[in-house]
Amino acid sequence: MIAAQDLHTEFQFPQEAESQLSSDTDFDDPDGKHAKTGKGMAAKKGKKAFGDKAKGGGAGRTPGLGRVNGHHQENGMENMTLFEVVKTGKSATQSVVDDWIEAYKHDRDIALLDLINFFIQCSGCKGAVSPEMFRHMQNSEIIRKMTEEFDEDSGDYPLTMSGPQWKKFRISFCDFIAVLVRQCQYSIIYDEYMMDTVISLLTGLSDSQVRAFRHTSTLAAMKLMTALVNVALNLSINMDNTQRQYEAERNKVVAKRANDRLELLLQKRKELQENQDEIENMMNAIFKGVFVHRYRDAIAEIRAVCIEEIGVWMKLYSDAFLNDSYLKYVGWTMHDKQGEVRLKCLTALQGLFYSRELGARLELFTSRFKDRIVSMTLDKEYDVAVQAIKLLTLVLQSSDEVLTAEDCESIYHLVYSAHRPIAVSAGEFLFKKLFSHRDPEEEGLPRRGRQSLNGSLIKTTVFFFLESELHEHGAYLVDSLWDCASELLKDWETMISLLLDEPMSGEEALTDRQETALVEIMLCAIRQACECHPPVGRGTGKRVLSAKEKKTQLDDRTRITEMFAVALPLLLAKYCVDIDKVTNLLQIPKYFDLDIYTTGRLEKHLDALLRQIWEVQDKHTDTEVLEACSTTYHALCNEEFTIFNRVDIARSQLLDELVDKFNRLLEDFLEEGEEPDEDDAYQVLSTLKKISAFHNAHDLSKWDLFTSNYRLLNTGLQNGDMPEQIVIHAMQCTHYIILWHLAKVSDGSSLKADMVTLRKQMRAFCLMCQRYLNSINNAVKEQAFTILCDLLMIFSHQIMSSGREQLEPLVYTPDSSLQADLLNFILDQVFIDQDDDNNSTDGQQDEEASKIEALHKRRNLLAAYCKLIIYNVVEMNTAADIFKQYMRYYNDYGDIIKDTLSKTRQIDKVQCAKTLVLSLQALFNEMLSELGFIVDRSTSAFCGIKELARRFSLTFGLDQLKTREAIAMLHKDGIEFAFKEPSPQGQGSPPLNLAFLDILSEFSSKLIRQDRRSVHMYLERFMTVQMALQREDCWLPLISYRNSLQAGGDDDTMSVISGISSRGSTRSKKSKPATSTKRKLPEAEENSCSSSDAVWMNREQNVQTPVMMHSPHLTSTVLRDPKKMRPEDSYTTAFTMPTEQHSHQPVPPQQQPHHHHQAAIDYNTQVTWMLTQRQQAEARQQQERVSMHYAKMRNHMQQAIRRGSGLMEDDEEPIVEDVMMSSEDRLEDINEGMDFDTIDIDLPASKNRRERTELKPDYFDPSSIMDDSVLNVSMF
Repeated sequence: MIAAQDLHTEFQFPQEAESQLSSDTDFDDPDGKHAKTGKGMAAKKGKKAFGDKAKGGGAGRTPGLGRVNGHHQENGMENMTLFEVVKTGKSATQSVVDDWIEAYKHDRDIALLDLINFFIQCSGCKGAVSPEMFRHMQNSEIIRKMTEEFDEDSGDYPLTMSGPQWKKFRISFCDFIAVLVRQCQYSIIYDEYMMDTVISLLTGLSDSQVRAFRHTSTLAAMKLMTALVNVALNLSINMDNTQRQYEAERNKVVAKRANDRLELLLQKRKELQENQDEIENMMNAIFKGVFVHRYRDAIAEIRAVCIEEIGVWMKLYSDAFLNDSYLKYVGWTMHDKQGEVRLKCLTALQGLFYSRELGARLELFTSRFKDRIVSMTLDKEYDVAVQAIKLLTLVLQSSDEVLTAEDCESIYHLVYSAHRPIAVSAGEFLFKKLFSHRDPEEEGLPRRGRQSLNGSLIKTTVFFFLESELHEHGAYLVDSLWDCASELLKDWETMISLLLDEPMSGEEALTDRQETALVEIMLCAIRQACECHPPVGRGTGKRVLSAKEKKTQLDDRTRITEMFAVALPLLLAKYCVDIDKVTNLLQIPKYFDLDIYTTGRLEKHLDALLRQIWEVQDKHTDTEVLEACSTTYHALCNEEFTIFNRVDIARSQLLDELVDKFNRLLEDFLEEGEEPDEDDAYQVLSTLKKISAFHNAHDLSKWDLFTSNYRLLNTGLQNGDMPEQIVIHAMQCTHYIILWHLAKVSDGSSLKADMVTLRKQMRAFCLMCQRYLNSINNAVKEQAFTILCDLLMIFSHQIMSSGREQLEPLVYTPDSSLQADLLNFILDQVFIDQDDDNNSTDGQQDEEASKIEALHKRRNLLAAYCKLIIYNVVEMNTAADIFKQYMRYYNDYGDIIKDTLSKTRQIDKVQCAKTLVLSLQALFNEMLSELGFIVDRSTSAFCGIKELARRFSLTFGLDQLKTREAIAMLHKDGIEFAFKEPSPQGQGSPPLNLAFLDILSEFSSKLIRQDRRSVHMYLERFMTVQMALQREDCWLPLISYRNSLQAGGDDDTMSVISGISSRGSTRSKKSKPATSTKRKLPEAEENSCSSSDAVWMNREQNVQTPVMMHSPHLTSTVLRDPKKMRPEDSYTTAFTMPTEQHSHQPVPPQQQPHHHHQAAIDYNTQVTWMLTQRQQAEARQQQERVSMHYAKMRNHMQQAIRRGSGLMEDDEEPIVEDVMMSSEDRLEDINEGMDFDTIDIDLPASKNRRERTELKPDYFDPSSIMDDSVLNVSMF
């Protein structure tokens, strides 16, 4: 019997068996020379010659009818291997195993060979173990042979392949192993042959460097171990039963005792003990040979398999496995770098904590790893965090004393998480902790009402809500508790009682703050019940409700209407002057079923509600309260219900009163000769705020408010002393007037005169807002800017879309002055530092919170303007002033600017490129104005512009053909700008903006080869011979820019003259072996191609350049000692030919001009020198590559050979190098902080080559699988 006290670090393992297993495999002793007597594991019996019949395995019996020569056969069809049978899944696993057992009993060597090939083929290996290999080769040699035959054209193998067939195969594979052990548990697994061979094979494969072998064999070994644990558990139960029977028989009196039965029971117990010893040896071999090494494998899937199965063992056979010797592996692996493995640890522990009996035995483990589990509730992987919270909930149920108050508080705040599964799990934990425990005196409390049990629980919820100090997230708290405490949150009767009823004697009444929190929680619960979806920011949107959920929703809505139709007027009357409570209470009617007012004869309560709403709007001037009143009227004024007329009359009376009051006050307020006092201004403002709030949701067109508001705004402009709030709300009200008028015109039912009136009003109002953009008050300017952006978007050319061509007269295009004013506002109000924002401080708010709010407001302003750019309302070139701020304000507005850039490129690539270069030019001009005419390229300002250009270059992506025209135009504009202004220092000095070429060089890599030549020719149109000869530092931007145009591809002239081919420095993804010749185009053809590609050049001009050799790269000069370079070796001699010369043929020396500082040089001499320099540079570069990658060549020799045959064309050398480093780092991270006594595994086999993030090269020592002749094969 396997008992917990007998099984600490390992199973009880006989000495001779352990010595046998210490060898590599069972195949090491094929002839049985070292076999030992007695029971044990592998190699106790030598292998029989292939084909010999097993003496103890059913010799003489006929083979199974379903198998022929170890292969499955169905209905006379062709033979299939065991792997194919399991893969197809057409046969039941039970019948497949029974067929194999019959074959094993007939000839166990053939059947075992079939089983070995099954595991090999399940790994994805195309090879197979032959009878000769099985007879003569050792286990390690067989695995090495299979490794050589492994097909690596794809990194996938059956366990990692996608698709339903392969998912089913994994299940069938595991089921096959479990059924095989279950069917063999009474005889075959004890024959000291089958299990020994299988375990030894799986142990050897699990130590392979090929990922497929290691993964498949580890899964098989773990499932085999699980099956053996079941066998051991059954043996333990049988032994206990036999022992009880023996004790019962022995305790009988001598006369009634059956001695023969005692002997039979003793014999049976002995056999069971021997079988259990055998099972212990097998389990110990698997655990020590596979699990101990593979639970820390480099591949996450393999580690996850090990942890998942050890959790099963501890749950199935807790007496043997549920102790610290095995729990430590789960605890250590909770620190794994991969979320998949951490998740398996938590699920394994959950299976243990579900049982209170097992949870009590985990006290030491919990105390040791509790802090780690608590920290995992904040795991970056959401699934891991969810399971960690669920595990702690189980720990809480098992014992209240394990988790401290600090541990619980760290979980409480997660109910406000934006990720709903985490929040729901935390809500369940909170509910179990705070609401599940009931005192004995609470059992007799009523079910509903203030004195009920729910009353105290609702108070507890309110207290928690207030203590969390996240009051604005009440909807999140309710949603988190909804799944586990919906009955409590739906007890609106108790909530109403707590708000309206007086407290009983001795009961503590709710404070004002607690009542406000209760009203908010009540509103959130009503919303959750009626809408049946999470709040905004949590969840992906509305889901389809089931029939049961829809019925529950309707029932809840009916209860809410019946209950609050009566209670809401009372609540409004009690809290009429409280802004927060009234604002929340007024939102409840929009969830009503308005038919109940009629069917339930509740009209008098409707009248009471309308009176209370009138009282609220009369007493309040707060915008939120007024908008809540307007929304409530809008919800009640539904023409589909019979109460519409009653509500509409009340609404009309209210609006008539407000408009009459506003007109009367406005006349007094604007009366000439008198200065308005503060009381008049307050009355006008309060009335205007109410009208604006109601105009937002209701059409007030019949009251003709445009004239009054326009008059008010015009007076404010003329006098300049209008209070800012009056101006802001007058603008808002006028904005609503225009929008309602547009809605009426869009219906098509209005007259033509209405459209003319709307056009005049809209244009007059836009002009008014433009004038207010120059106001001294920031709040007024922001309101005018926001309204202008909205109106320009609404009345843009897109107003005619969707068949509304009749609205064409309403299209309004901003003129240049309005565009300039809008842009100036953005530059003045948005692109400012936090400290410069005078409006960001508020005495009632924390300084940091006020800064965040101010930033949010500025982001909205910028987004509104960028929307105008994207929809082509304003000119795209105005975005240049926005794009130039990308680097400086990256943290605040980087996402907005980047998205704007992406959208504008989709609209017009060329114009977007011109805008980008325009922004760089603007920054360059600003730098010149600050630093002067002499540009120092080492300054932070210049480096910042260059970095911005690099960022812009990256946004063009990798597809050069799509952005070809845009990049060419960008270079054209940049070159023209660089040579636009002459030098202020006179003749001979570089142009003023020449340094801009250094910035422009950041975009050279985006040019295709043909366009490089065209851009270079365009550049030479602006250059003189003297410019080309200059070598001073001030001319370096020109030199570096020309070199950047020549980098990445050989010049056509050079290719023709040289007559040699050079291998590219970069390897394409589908690289081919280098050839001795290089395809060349005729010069005329190439020139015509270049001319056609230069879309921005004069097509009538001859595109051939003067006879000039391209300047060698600056990097190439480093290869030569500058002191030893002759003057004639300098690349400046490439420009000694006159600019009028257009022939590509070498010019005789006598025809070349002579300069006083330089001797004339034969053109062929130049070519010879250039070729020599080039060949030397290539030789040095090749030598450096060989020396740097020699070790890697040797490690990857096998891949290199396959790559030569086209098997691994997708692999690139630099990627493999990066992966190797990342894999090593991962191994170090996994092993960090753990005390292991086992060896590390080498890097695993590669996965799919396209999944670069998980790429793992499977490489071997070439000397172990290849002879010296293979090692001499060149990789290149």
